[in-house]
Parts: sequence; C-alpha cells; structure tokens
Amino acid sequence: MNRIPAEDRAHWERTADQLLLAVRPYATGGHSLIQLPGPPSVSGVLSDGLEGFARTFLLAGFRLAGAEGKDPHDFAGWYAAGLAAGTDPDNPERWPTFAECNQAKVEAASIVLALHETRPLIWDRLDDQVRQRVLDWLAPMVGDPMPGNNWIWFQGVTEAFARTAGGQWRQQDLDRIIALTDGWYAGDGWYSDGLTGGERRNFDHYNGWAMHLYPLWFCRILGDAAPGGLLDRYRARLRRFLEDQRLLVGANGSPLIQGRSLTYRHAALAPLWTGALFDATPLAPGETRAIASRMLDHFTEHGATDDEGLLTLGWHRPYRGVLQVYSGPASPYWASKGFIGLALPPDHPVWTEEESPLAVERGDFTRTLQAPGWLVSGTAADGVVRVVNHGGDHADPARPHADDPCYARFAYSTHTAPETQGDPTAGPGACAVADPLDNAVVLLDAAGRASHRRPATRVSVDGVTAVSRSRAHWPEDATWDPFGGPDTRYALGPWITVGSALRGSVEVRAVRIDPVPGAETTAQILRVGGWALAVDPQSPPGRADGATARVEDAAGLVSVVVGARELPRAAVVSGSDSNALGAASATPVVESNGPVAHGTVHIALVHLGGTDPAALPLVATRAEGTTLLADVTWPDGVRDTIRLPAPEAAYRTWEERRRRA
Repeated sequence: MNRIPAEDRAHWERTADQLLLAVRPYATGGHSLIQLPGPPSVSGVLSDGLEGFARTFLLAGFRLAGAEGKDPHDFAGWYAAGLAAGTDPDNPERWPTFAECNQAKVEAASIVLALHETRPLIWDRLDDQVRQRVLDWLAPMVGDPMPGNNWIWFQGVTEAFARTAGGQWRQQDLDRIIALTDGWYAGDGWYSDGLTGGERRNFDHYNGWAMHLYPLWFCRILGDAAPGGLLDRYRARLRRFLEDQRLLVGANGSPLIQGRSLTYRHAALAPLWTGALFDATPLAPGETRAIASRMLDHFTEHGATDDEGLLTLGWHRPYRGVLQVYSGPASPYWASKGFIGLALPPDHPVWTEEESPLAVERGDFTRTLQAPGWLVSGTAADGVVRVVNHGGDHADPARPHADDPCYARFAYSTHTAPETQGDPTAGPGACAVADPLDNAVVLLDAAGRASHRRPATRVSVDGVTAVSRSRAHWPEDATWDPFGGPDTRYALGPWITVGSALRGSVEVRAVRIDPVPGAETTAQILRVGGWALAVDPQSPPGRADGATARVEDAAGLVSVVVGARELPRAAVVSGSDSNALGAASATPVVESNGPVAHGTVHIALVHLGGTDPAALPLVATRAEGTTLLADVTWPDGVRDTIRLPAPEAAYRTWEERRRRA
C-alpha cells in the first residue's frame, strides 16, 4: 500500500514501538536480559537474554535518534537501567563476559551502535561508575583474534566507540580489520563475507547488513579520527552495491530468499537505509522509502510477528528449516537494522518525497552480477526477481560438503523458497543431510540418493550465460556446523558441468556429465529440479505429462520444467514442512530415461512466472573439439550460446586442492 509520506514515517514509528513494547514482559527486573520464549540457541539462555537486550536496544537507538527528543515510552530510561544492571558483576542479571560467551561479542556491537546514536540521551546521562563498567565489559575485545569474517567488525565498532569514550582500544586491531575488509572486496560493490579456502565464495545478505553497515558506522563513530579517505572508500562501494541491491527486491516486497540467517528478515534493508544516511546511494529518496516500506509491509502482512507482537523464528510463519545453530528466540531482532531510516530526521527527503516504483515494476530487466557470479532477471508482469547462481557457495573448495539449500541451489527468487527438507522438530541444521531437489542438478545413485554440489567452481559468467562445475558426491556421514560444514566420509562420482542462459521467466539449463576413472558411475540417473512452490495441501500438487512437469501456487505463480533434450521423464515431488513459505510444497523435476549418457548435452527449460510461458526457446547442440555447445534461440529471435568445456583441467585442480587440504 502507498501511504502519504507523513503517515509512512508514523507507521514505521508505531511498528518500532510495538516491537519494543512487546518484549518488555520478558525482561528481567533490571531490564538487562530479555528472555523471550522459544528453544534456546547453542550459546544458551544467558546469551539469548543478552541478545534480546542488545538487538532491541539497537532498535530503540534508531527510534530515539530521529525522534527530536521525544520519548513517550521512556526507551532511554528503560535501556539505561539495563545497562547498569547488565554490567554490574555482582548483579544476578549481569551479562556474560566475552570469555564466558563468544556470542556476547556480536551483541556488544549492537550495544555500542545504540549508545553512539543516543549519546546525549543515554551515555552522557549514565553515572560515571556505570559508564566505566560498560567500558570494562567491552575492554576484552581489544587484541582478540576475531574470526575471519564479518565478526571483525564487531571488534571494529566496539573499539571505535571505546576510543571516543575513554575506553581501551588498539591501533593494530583497527589496521587489521581495515586490511582484511579490503582483501574481501570482490568488486562492483560486493564483499565476500571472509574467505573460504582462500577464495571469495561467501555472498549473501551479510554483504549488506554487516560488510557495508559496520565499516561506515566505524567511520561515523570515529568522526575526524577515522583514517583519511576511508569514509569515501566505503561510501563509493556502498553506492555501487545499491545499484545491484535495488534489483533484488520483488514487487511483493520480499528480498531474495537466499543465504543464512534469513530469520533477520527486513535487516536486508540495512544497506539501503545506510546509503541514505551516509549520502552513499544512487537511489532517489522516494525509491528508497518505497523499497523499505514495501518490505516492512511484506513481513508484517505475512505473519512475521505472533499474537503477542514478537518476531518469530522463521521467514513468514515460524519455521526452523531456515535457522542455524546460533539462532535463538531473540535472533530475529537483528531486523532492527531494517529501521535505520528512523535515525534520519522527519524532514529528510526519504520521509517527505513521494514513493516511486520499484525497479521490477518499471520494466523487465536482465543483469549479470560478476562479483557473486549471478545472472538476474526481473519481470514486471508478475513482479518476480530471479537469480541464477554460478558463483559462491560458502564452501571450502578443497573438499566436498553437504549442500546447504540456501547456498548450493542453481536459482533463488523473491517469490520462492528453497526446499530445506529438514525435520522441523529436529532443530536447526537438519536440512544439511537432505537430498538436493529444487533447482538442483543431481545424479541419483542405485539407492535413489541424490548427489551434492558443493564445492562448485565458476567456469564463466558472460552476458546472460554462466557456467559452473562440481564433482558429484554422496555424503555418508554429513556433519553440521553453522555454515554447512564438511562431510567426514563421502563417495565421489563424475563431473557435472552446468551452464545457464537466462532471459525473462525462463532459464535454459544445459548439463554435461563426464566420468572420472575409478569413481562411482553405476546406474546413475540425471535429475534436474525446477522451482519449488508452496501449495494448497488440499489440492493436487501439480501435474506431469511426458517431459513436462508443472506446479501452480494459490496466488497463480507457475513453476514449469521441460526436458528438452535427453530428459524425457517428468514428475512432481511433494514436500511437507520443508518450505519456509508454506506447510505443503511441490517441485517439478525431469530425469534421464535410464543411466545418464556421458559426454553429451542434456537440456532442461526452467520457468517461473505469473503465467505459463507464452513460448519457449529452441535449443540446438554441437561440439567444438572437447567443448559442447548449446545454441539458444529465444522466441524474439535473440540468440545465446552456452559453452560447456571438458573438465580435464578441473580434475587436476581438484586433486591439487585435496592434497593441500
């Protein structure tokens, strides 16, 4: 819905207030811990209580910063009391130290951001003794060898705040953080969240809600003490990133459903609002607010909060299949980052200008994002944004891993969720051992088990085509860590080279299978999965006819996969409690008719749209030496070629990596 500007900010303020007031009944007497109902995280209930305080305090900080001194609910006083109680070592409500709980380092960053934004309202009014206790609690961060990912910035903003407040900090820490971040920059505004196996492979929402946000706030906190040129460097990178991020929001207001920590939901707005706050955005103010308000409404209207007004662990409904072991009852409140816009004054143009249409509403588009290795297509008729993924997979390239459904699939969208296939009663991580299905290209072994993809190697990303390759493997003892950890035992199979061409609602997916001497090749069926849709559990999940399988959801969204070459068998696979968007789901698939042929091209046409495809592209195959080609002629006459090279060099690289590992 489009509200007039003044009403829009008031709506955001009311929503923030409701979220903050809803958690108060779960606070301890001194307000230092907010212990929300639900299963605890792996860090334990004390850590979860601190998380409840810190992440809601961040929301309160943004709410107060732009409120022109108004505080009708006494957020400043309420959280000041929590600061006093939490940092008192003799108080039974005290916060865990960093030595006692590693997760406390994450929450420290939220606390210092909130303290910085409300410095005159809270920090400057605290007793000297309380201020010193806060600094003492933060001090052990100095010199800590933080993990090589976004966690370094929890240390960065904490030490920056301590430096401005008379606390402890170390220049060597700040220099290391800045240098590591520059090494993770992948170009075109994109960061990899750390390196995996020495490579930039980690692309997800952390790029925006961590890797862009904290460096800019680091400069904001330090002010004139920030290193020369650093603020401009970070602003330029964010401005470039937002050129891409603005494309990755559907007309329904949903961000891309890909990557970990999806339960943070509208934290995906963090870089958007940060761009407006730091004058680091190419978006018009009306487009910024349109995206933000559409996304807030999307989650509000789809039940992200329960009857008590608490954010739930899930995406729309409560759903544990998208969680990680670090997810606890208060984890969703990193959604507070989606309210950064409230730190802007009411007369800022993002709050006063009229909304403008989203990118996908203005017309169809196709883009190539080189840094993450994504092909992107948006279609105005249905408002869907699709990403075809031949880039990072958050996996060590030196060893096989079980597939994490939120990283290893070939495609993601703003209107569909991957099949996580986890038992919702088994806790987070159950999806790690499931057979890949939707938007997967797998070999089925004699027992019908699907192969896994990670790690995948990018072969090429060029125009509207992209190619990647992986070694088929079957986990025998899959273990789980927060990032979809490695398998301890696995059976290796052939190489699977997959190429895509994407235009509009249709992806042409071309596959070649090449055997490896000595690897398992017995009776392997090739299966290609299309888009999974949440469906009505009382209706037939879809239909299969020859080489075509089709599924439609209650809103009319259509998922179709067609076996155009060497994939003559189609089916629809039903799911139960395996999809974040609904309790029942269905996925169309096509398969080879018997054991897969090696050294040839298999073609599937994969469609996601508001209607059935009006026409499908024609695909012809040929060879140039050892390279197999798929020539695509689209209905409008445009032509593309997918090139699938032989994997000889990949095998040598694979063996070298395995030896190093």
